[in-house]
Amino acid sequence: MEPIITWLREVPLWLAALAFLGKNVALFLLALAAGEGLVRHFSHRRITPEPPPLERHEVVLAATCVVLNSVVTFAGLLLWRAEWIRFRLDTGPRVLVDFVVLVLMMDAAMYVMHRVAHAPFLYTRLHAPHHRYVHARPLTLFVLSPLEVLGFGALWLGVCVAYESSWLGMLLYLAFNTLWGVLGHLGVEPFPEGWVRWPVLGRIATTTFHARHHLESDSNFGFYTLLWDRLFGTLALPYFSRQSTQPTPEPRV
Repeated sequence: MEPIITWLREVPLWLAALAFLGKNVALFLLALAAGEGLVRHFSHRRITPEPPPLERHEVVLAATCVVLNSVVTFAGLLLWRAEWIRFRLDTGPRVLVDFVVLVLMMDAAMYVMHRVAHAPFLYTRLHAPHHRYVHARPLTLFVLSPLEVLGFGALWLGVCVAYESSWLGMLLYLAFNTLWGVLGHLGVEPFPEGWVRWPVLGRIATTTFHARHHLESDSNFGFYTLLWDRLFGTLALPYFSRQSTQPTPEPRV
């Protein structure tokens, strides 16, 4: 880890920016490849109708998201160099504590931000582009308005400033965040039948959970768990009684 820290501390900013862009492009391609592989493997468990052909607007928003994610990473480097962000170098059991803390902090913060994004005065300016694509595909994870991408990035950087995690805990969270984002936008359900009835696992958000939000945008605002939707009464209750693997109905108007 020390060589990487030295590189981050000494690398010219222009070279860091290029490296971060390359990293985010590679992550984008990996996420799409993994997502499409899961869609093919679980094609018999489709929960939304097949998405329509790709639109130019969809591709442009996804590409913009990748670039802005690189901007957020670059901002994180600047905050770290200014010692606003700190991280530990240990790799022991405390790493798992860091991972859980980061997941819960971000889950709570993103639930609040998601609810705010659905407020009428913000929805059309901030969140509507994502909901335009109700029949999700893996690319939909990246189809966000530029302001929303920067908003989620600022949220993550704020958590990094507030909580001094280990570098490995942060890395585990970022990998988990990408994985869960892909799972939420597959259009097929890879989670086992009856998952929602299992004691602990049933409190973890599934693909069906998020697909329901795309179709009925007044419920299921959580990202990783059902905790906040249950607490604030925004959980779509039929979801909790059964896990359907049949195509979901067309969105309400």
